[in-house]
Amino acid sequence: MGNLGTTNLMLGIMAAVSVIELLALIGAGIAGFIAYRRVMDLLAHLEQRQVAPAMARVNAILDDVKDVAAKVKAETERVDTAIHSTMDRLDDTADRVKSNVRAKTSHVVGFVRGLRVAIEDVLRSRQSAA
Repeated sequence: MGNLGTTNLMLGIMAAVSVIELLALIGAGIAGFIAYRRVMDLLAHLEQRQVAPAMARVNAILDDVKDVAAKVKAETERVDTAIHSTMDRLDDTADRVKSNVRAKTSHVVGFVRGLRVAIEDVLRSRQSAA
């Protein structure tokens, strides 16, 4: 019978240890849940105080950059159009100057050619007479 009493005592101790382990496990689970909830509250508070204002500032900066980029693009297109327009006008002006110079110098060139032919003719007639 001594053996049965020792066995029952050991079984009782094992049952008590199992209950204590169960209570410790439940306590650890509750502590873990509380720690998890505190961390999540801290993260939410941190996001609300730090991340949200920073994101608002970043979005405002991005909006400003977008506006500046649009203005630069518009001004670039305007300058490009002005340059092309100026180049077209310069080409047109150069063509007009060229045609005016040709028109005005064609009479002088014709006169000089005629004078040259006349001088060559006079010189030929003197050489043939001599």
